[in-house]
Amino acid sequence: MNIPEKTARYRSFGLIIESEFRLPELRLIDSADSGMNGNMPDVVITRQPLEKLWQELTKVNEFLAVGENSVLIRVPDTAIFGIKDGRTIEVSSSPTADEDKIRLYLLGSCMGILLMQKRILPLHGSAVAIDGQAYAIVGASGAGKSTLSSYLMEQGHELLSDDLIAVHIGEGGNPIVMPAYPQQKIWQESMQLLGKSTAGLKPIYKRETKFAVPVEGAFLDTPLPLAGVFELTKHDKNAEIVSIAGLERFHAMLRHTFRGFLLEPLGLMEWHFRTLSRFAGRIDMFRLSRPFDGDSLACLYRLMIQSTKKEMLL
Repeated sequence: MNIPEKTARYRSFGLIIESEFRLPELRLIDSADSGMNGNMPDVVITRQPLEKLWQELTKVNEFLAVGENSVLIRVPDTAIFGIKDGRTIEVSSSPTADEDKIRLYLLGSCMGILLMQKRILPLHGSAVAIDGQAYAIVGASGAGKSTLSSYLMEQGHELLSDDLIAVHIGEGGNPIVMPAYPQQKIWQESMQLLGKSTAGLKPIYKRETKFAVPVEGAFLDTPLPLAGVFELTKHDKNAEIVSIAGLERFHAMLRHTFRGFLLEPLGLMEWHFRTLSRFAGRIDMFRLSRPFDGDSLACLYRLMIQSTKKEMLL
């Protein structure tokens, strides 16, 4: 693996990442940290021409192409991204491309595909620490995952990941959540609900009402065992929690696998099923429903904490 000279080294998702692109969201590996710095990186991100390869590979659609151990994503007016072998991400950027947008794809879709290639389960949601264990909050876009996790941080809990959760399978098939980086992506409406100001915060690329929120003081940079999953939904009743059992556990995890629609074209359906089979029965899973209107964060939090302590749900 060729490593460019002008790079920086970062740590995220349990990986050492060497990148030609600045990734200020991630934690830099200090040059004095010889334990990490002396190792070869797990992932290398470079600038490379990919137009020819795009023409050669089999197209899934106008934005996605797959080959042996390779996936290409084409984002018009931005870049072609090539993810290969779970080890490299190559970027062929457009002359007018915005680097903020390139980073969104590098830390989002590209990293999600790379984790799949490494046979690391990527979940779409937030992960928080409760009593020394990790709990994932998953749900559809707009369900309020980041809002709820932010409320948990206000109650003294720590964040491991926001948006993309990397679940490694440890010894004995036990799932472990690896920390990502100390930042959340939160809508302005949610910031208002939490009583927080957006002054001085940077909007996410071309999303004027969604902000990158640093959470350095509430970030836990330590892997934790995954003890449970909360699927956050909306309905027209009061806040409630119910247990998810049987095959519905598999369906729920499939729904909330990050970029799960890529599993079939990448030939990873069998791996995905086997992975879930190894640990789905070892963790708690709940459907946590919030009302469409009103502030139910305190009630949702109480229901979550009760469930983690195995108390009777009221």
